[in-house]
Amino acid sequence: MEFSRVPLHEASIANIIKDAGIPRGSFYQYFEGKEDLFYYLLNQISQINNARFIATLKEKNGDIFTTMIDSFQYMIQSHRKQEHKYFFKNAFLNMNYKMENILSSHIYQENQKSHYLAMVSLINTQNLNLKNDQELHYILKMLIAVTFQNVIQVFDRDMPDEEALKRYAEQIELLKRGFCKE
Repeated sequence: MEFSRVPLHEASIANIIKDAGIPRGSFYQYFEGKEDLFYYLLNQISQINNARFIATLKEKNGDIFTTMIDSFQYMIQSHRKQEHKYFFKNAFLNMNYKMENILSSHIYQENQKSHYLAMVSLINTQNLNLKNDQELHYILKMLIAVTFQNVIQVFDRDMPDEEALKRYAEQIELLKRGFCKE
C-alpha cells in the first residue's frame, strides 16, 4: 500500500492505482484525490476502533478510564501488526492540523453523532466530578488528546508496548485523580 511506503504528502496516485490494479478513471470515480482516499481509510479504521471502544465501554460498565487504557493497549498492539505498522507510523509521525482535526473530531461529525451519543450514554458518570454535560465533553476531548499524544510517541520513539502502556496508564490515572489537593 502506498501510504505504508510513504507519508500522504509523498504518495503517488500512479502508485496507488498500480497497486490496486485499477484504471485511473476508476480511482477518480470514488475519490477526488489521494487525500480523499487517505481520509477515507482513516475513517474506516476510526469506525472499527469506535465500535470496539463502545463494546469495551459496555464490558467495563461505563468506566471511561479503564476503557481508555484498554483501547490504547489494543491500538498500539494492532497498529504494530506488519500490515498496518508503516501506515500508522507515517500517519502519526506526519500529523498536521487537518489530519489531527479529522482524527480527533470524527466522532462529532454529523454522520457520527449517533456513535458519540451512544458512547456518552454508556459512560458511568456517577464517579465523575461533573457540573454539566459540557464538562463530560471536555473530559473526553482531554482523554483523546492525551491518547493521540501517546500514540505518536509510541511510533516516534519506537517505544515497547509495556513502557507505552505504563506511561499512558500513569497519565490517565493523573487525570482521574485531578491536579489539586482537596
